[in-house]
Amino acid sequence: MRHEIWIDGFVITSDNAAGIGEKQHDVVFASNTTTAKFAARVALLEQWAAGSEPEAVLLHNFSGASQWDDYVAGLTELFTEAETVLPSISGSTESNMPTLQSGIAVTMIGKQQRNLVPADSLSWFAYGVPLVGEEVRTKANQIADIGSIKKALEIALIERVWPVGSKGIAQEFELLMERRVGMSTALDVETSGGPATCVLVGVQQSNAERAQRYFGESLFSIEFE
Repeated sequence: MRHEIWIDGFVITSDNAAGIGEKQHDVVFASNTTTAKFAARVALLEQWAAGSEPEAVLLHNFSGASQWDDYVAGLTELFTEAETVLPSISGSTESNMPTLQSGIAVTMIGKQQRNLVPADSLSWFAYGVPLVGEEVRTKANQIADIGSIKKALEIALIERVWPVGSKGIAQEFELLMERRVGMSTALDVETSGGPATCVLVGVQQSNAERAQRYFGESLFSIEFE
């Protein structure tokens, strides 16, 4: 279990972004569409981490009414890149109080579609490089491709996915394995993964070489100590 909540068979995941957008006082400048896409990306990957597919999306917009359409466009772009159906979208906008910085949260509600193979029975890799802030914009070619992940799940090339968040690869493996683990890999295991630019993928040992060919140079092996 990562950060999802399970209620009567439904899986609920969420992520947010603040100070990122098109407002004058934002810390990182990015289009509203891109900001929404990456906030939703984490929530979608957490759905997949739970073996679930989203059936509804709630958009919480703290930036103002004029940003709503851009945010919806970002959600649409994400699901288009993932080559999966865009769920129904609803939500709310803070329109009473003007804000100096952008703020958005995305919540997804889904149902489990895939049974989860025990994590310790799989070989694990990191797909993509952990990036945060301006790096997400300037090093976009190093980001794990959401469409490739979705296809790999559909053809059973990979069994499990696990997004890397702000606490880094090492912390994510502690959550995944439910214990402390030592590891070695070419990536920095402590640095923030930002909006899940890096994703842990678990494969059957028999599919390890095939996965390496499929994901190419963006796939980094992880050896446990």
